[in-house]
Amino acid sequence: MSLARPHVVVVGAGFGGLRTAHRLENAPVDVTLIDRNNYHLFQPLLYQVATAGLSPDDIAHPVRSILRSQKNLEFRLAEVTGVDLDQRQVHTRTGSLPYDYLVLAIGGQTNTFGIESVAENAFGLKGLEDAVGIRNHILRLFEKAAIEPDAQKRRALLTFAIAGGGPTGVECAGAISELIRMVLVKDYPHLNMHEARVVLIEAARQILPALPLNLSSEAAEVLKRKKVEVRFGAAVSSFDGQVITFNDGSSLPAHTLIWAAGVRAAALADALGLPQAGLGRLVVQPTLQVEAHPEVFVIGDAAHLPGPDGRPLPMVAPVAMQQADQAVANIRAALEGQPAKPFAYKDPGALATIGRNAAVASLGKWQFKGFIAWFLWLVVHIVQLVGFRDRLIVVINWAWDYLFYDRAIRLIDPQRSCDT
Repeated sequence: MSLARPHVVVVGAGFGGLRTAHRLENAPVDVTLIDRNNYHLFQPLLYQVATAGLSPDDIAHPVRSILRSQKNLEFRLAEVTGVDLDQRQVHTRTGSLPYDYLVLAIGGQTNTFGIESVAENAFGLKGLEDAVGIRNHILRLFEKAAIEPDAQKRRALLTFAIAGGGPTGVECAGAISELIRMVLVKDYPHLNMHEARVVLIEAARQILPALPLNLSSEAAEVLKRKKVEVRFGAAVSSFDGQVITFNDGSSLPAHTLIWAAGVRAAALADALGLPQAGLGRLVVQPTLQVEAHPEVFVIGDAAHLPGPDGRPLPMVAPVAMQQADQAVANIRAALEGQPAKPFAYKDPGALATIGRNAAVASLGKWQFKGFIAWFLWLVVHIVQLVGFRDRLIVVINWAWDYLFYDRAIRLIDPQRSCDT
């Protein structure tokens, strides 16, 4: 790297960080991209890894491979521990880096809203380890149920609860139900699959709140047809690993709770000494800059920026990617002595799959459901996958699953397994 050129440090190789680094390819700067993992993860398909539909390497791609042709970039595998804003230094466990401009694309993490028992015993779904852990857990529970003589204990082993009626919760519930009804029923012919339950828990009266009410209602009906029990107005108060307790005092015997009910900014946001808003998100100006440090940009899940309706922009990939483009444009403007421009989000719409042949989509004034929405969802996700190899493997796996109602990734990983 040339020391004469401005140095841009990008923290996080998610959708926003990776796009930022790539968009700076032809800028007169040197770029260092830092992440604690050496891969970019396509998070929207994590639930498919968790439900044995895809292998982890189908949805993760090495960062060095993605950006190997970018001459002005270096990648550093490290965990960021803090930032000295006055001295313009990023501190990591392997040393410190100076910067002229800093882009924080640190993402989010599971938010259990202070419920310690949920934090200790429930599964989140934010990383590959979470997804593989869920897959191992589900398969181990079926192995236990296969030899459990007590019917009540067996039903608890085979009750899978998902908290949160957003896209992650809905997609996960539908996928687990299909895994049970279409695949595991053949692997465990002596188990009574009528004892298996998939329960989607939603504190509000509507799932998929980002979608119009008619599509939300359609999604709930499809889930019910897929044997998913949808509990509206139910809020989890505790989970000890065997029983879920609700705020109204009722309970549900279950050995599985997947927590998709909340996300907050990554913990690093708390250590930066910057103003924070709800969900730990860092307050930014409309230009995505930190008010007291205009050389620092925050994008994606960790950025708190109200939209036109006054509510914070959603913590979704399209926001992060569009903000990456604006952050790069503003860095280029600063290099040229021009003023920064405010960020304006263009909502591309929302999609959610509910299982095989079933999805709902709202794209501007257009609404779709059923097979057409499912096909749109599939195309959008394949196009966004990084690397031709990933796209090809995902298409092959999905085609196999679609045609034969089967999944090949029903493996219990011995390196990540634990007693359930």
